[in-house]
Amino acid sequence: MEDNTKTRLSAHFTLEEMCRSGAAIKHHISNTPDKKQTERLRQLCLNVLEPLHRRFGVIRITSGFRSERLNAIVGGADTSQHMRGEAADIHISSMETGRKMYEYIEANLDFDQLLFEHSMSNGACWLHVSYKAVKGLNRHDAVPFYKAA
Repeated sequence: MEDNTKTRLSAHFTLEEMCRSGAAIKHHISNTPDKKQTERLRQLCLNVLEPLHRRFGVIRITSGFRSERLNAIVGGADTSQHMRGEAADIHISSMETGRKMYEYIEANLDFDQLLFEHSMSNGACWLHVSYKAVKGLNRHDAVPFYKAA
């Protein structure tokens, strides 16, 4: 397969950053999406990540596309939208920033799933957001961790 990781998906996001994975490098796994997965990533970038970037500035994606093998290695769900190119995990620098980003997405953007997540082992927090490009299929399923805390 041709290396298309330099492809620009939107003004501020490349395929390379949406596929970057330390686990894939460590385990020598190819993590390159096919054309359909790439187009889904493009739609996620255009409809969710770009508007978020316009509102908050630079956004760091910690997990975007995951091949089936990579998803299994990192302990992702069997039905993870990351494998379809429909989801991204966004690094948040603080609970306050995460709360503001979460509320902005929930109030202003079309999305399928929005989760405010954290790691019990290291305390890191991130936002998981997914987007389905087919109109009418996005559930607007939002689970705010920070409100439960």
